Amino acid sequence: MKKICNKISKKGIVAVLLTFMMMLTTIIPVWAEQPQQTLDLSQWAIGALNEGERYGIYPAEWYYDSFRSEISQERLEVLLANTDNKIAALELNKKEDFIPVSYNGDSTRSDVLIKMYNILAQYDLPIGESPVDYMKDQGILQGTSKGLELDQICTTEQAVILATRLVEDTYNLLDAGSKGFAWEVEHNGNVIYFLGSIHIGNNELYPIEQRLKQAFNESDALIVEANLFDQEGGMEYFLEKSTYQDDATLKDNISQETYEKVLKVFEKLDLPEEVYSQIKPWRVANDLSVISMTSSEESQIASQSAGLGIDIYFLTKALITQKPIQELEGIKYQADLFDGLSPEFQEEYLNAILDGILDPQTNEAPDSAQMLDEWLKQWRNGDVEGFTSDYNGITEESENELTNMLFGKRDKDMAKKIIDILESEEKGTYFVVVGAGHFVRDNTVIHHLREKGYNVEVFQ
Repeated sequence: MKKICNKISKKGIVAVLLTFMMMLTTIIPVWAEQPQQTLDLSQWAIGALNEGERYGIYPAEWYYDSFRSEISQERLEVLLANTDNKIAALELNKKEDFIPVSYNGDSTRSDVLIKMYNILAQYDLPIGESPVDYMKDQGILQGTSKGLELDQICTTEQAVILATRLVEDTYNLLDAGSKGFAWEVEHNGNVIYFLGSIHIGNNELYPIEQRLKQAFNESDALIVEANLFDQEGGMEYFLEKSTYQDDATLKDNISQETYEKVLKVFEKLDLPEEVYSQIKPWRVANDLSVISMTSSEESQIASQSAGLGIDIYFLTKALITQKPIQELEGIKYQADLFDGLSPEFQEEYLNAILDGILDPQTNEAPDSAQMLDEWLKQWRNGDVEGFTSDYNGITEESENELTNMLFGKRDKDMAKKIIDILESEEKGTYFVVVGAGHFVRDNTVIHHLREKGYNVEVFQ
């Protein structure tokens, strides 16, 4: 097999994986994945529950078991502890003379409300002395058509809703939500908000700053790279493009040396050889990168948080609110990009993944979990300059067929579609969420727009 000159570096592989890992991975929130009748939750509550799940204050498994029944003491303790941790992350000054408001110790709505109020009351915050008045004034306690029903038993769902609203309201009051990497452009009566996404996230990213969510709410449509919730046709096409359609096999299309490494990795990860016998090298490499991260203790946080990426968050919000979703690319487009890699480079890419799994101790690449953690911190703080410096420092040292595929033509195509929207006579406001790398490098989306004379500014 021909050896390519521009060998992909281990450093480059880490950057590519962190940038692209979510692009072809289908992640669907638990409530959307299952038939509605299997979930014990109220339709009106879905939006708030989705927020709370992102905050990490309760596990999604609760949906399936007595979610609308009386909250158990065990669950309440978990919810209060997680809510307390979320507020503690704000690093507020604590009162030296704090005395908690007393409660009865039962499971009424009143008791749950007071316990949550006490989480805030221990800090120097202007929350008054009445738990009920404060919660009502802030919209945390909204009651029902029958009133506040404070003496009624509190369900798990109700307690989760109260905790979610309390966290969101407190972060909003202190302007403490994640700032993100955001820009905006207005032309010809059309407005576009750009949000650079980190495809893998964690609970610390949420809540997101209220201004960003307001921009999303005011937009007529969400625009993403690919709508992972619209799988009909797209996933079928992806599977077809990533599989040999004749009698060819993976073993036939890579060297014996590479295939022996494949078998060693399959054995190490406990994967059956036959499942991948007709899968193309690029797809095997992608799959192994995800599977190995799941199996790696070092990257466990990243793998567990795959569904917490920014694009998935806004896709879910659009699904809940029935906001139209448009695509800049789509799954088919992305499948064609990978399938267009040369056979030589596909094998080089596969080898880089295999080597990292078989011999991680000699991997000279930077720690992927550490790098991801730094990017997420930068996203929370809105540190575009820091992210740009780090990101470009990695990707510029690893120019190759794969990174050229991930950027280059894709950015030109995205920019062209955005220009079409800006020039359209159908006035509208749009919220665009794509990988942050498509905004911070030279010759990427914002660069192309500015070259064409459009005034793209940092979102204020």
